[in-house]
Amino acid sequence: MPPTSGPHPTMKFGYYTPNFDFCGDVRVLAGLAADAEAAGWDGFYLWDHLQFTEPVVDPWIALTAMALQTERIRLGTLVTPVPRRHLGKLAREIITLDHLSGGRLTLGVGAGYPYLPDYAAFGDGADPRQRATALDEGLDVLATLLSGQPVNHHGDHYDIECAPFTPTVQQPRVPIWVAASWPARNPLRRAARWDGLVTAGTYGLDVAPADVRSAVDYVTTLRTTGEPFDVIRFGTTESPSDTAVVDACRQAGATWWIESSFTAGGDLDATRKRIQQGPPLG
Repeated sequence: MPPTSGPHPTMKFGYYTPNFDFCGDVRVLAGLAADAEAAGWDGFYLWDHLQFTEPVVDPWIALTAMALQTERIRLGTLVTPVPRRHLGKLAREIITLDHLSGGRLTLGVGAGYPYLPDYAAFGDGADPRQRATALDEGLDVLATLLSGQPVNHHGDHYDIECAPFTPTVQQPRVPIWVAASWPARNPLRRAARWDGLVTAGTYGLDVAPADVRSAVDYVTTLRTTGEPFDVIRFGTTESPSDTAVVDACRQAGATWWIESSFTAGGDLDATRKRIQQGPPLG
């Protein structure tokens, strides 16, 4: 896990918006991503929902436009509910966007929230246990597709035989961050198998620094390699000098602070202003 000395060692800063409502316009999102890069943010991430508050845009089309308007910042979804996606289509989207962006894509994943209409409204299964097992199986298949290996998989949820896809620019694949909340052990064990932990509360995004530390400590006991591992903490700050909670989360082991657009109260002008102010560096 990351060191904790110095002002912000190894910590990076991203901005996070919905793909609907005041951000339900691809052109708006592309402009915000360009503003974020110019202001010194390290990443820009989107929700991934089929429906919420209209208008709603497809996050992958939006990320494509954002990639074309930026050169440096990382881009991705936080998070994509893998069980409701066609794995072949999702793999093609990821590979295409990773090549387009020059290897700047990060994939955030989760099982999805059963109380939101992304599943049931379109006939998809909403049973949480089935979604969890489908996520685990789907991630294994997806990782193989992204690495450019052939797939011969016959499981409980997926039955896939295909020739190799063109691999992603990033090898062995794009980083995969997994959503989990403390103290739920199964999602934390899942996160430990991949490249990052997206911390979330039971009823919201903010997680107490002490819970971040507990989750980090638990995941550390499960990691079997020395490969880099990210810990993502969502939050809101009023300005670049508002760093008290940021510092506490860094000390707890967070490597990314992801600023939520809700600090702007769901307002486009306020969101743009906060992005242009830059990350909370003190």
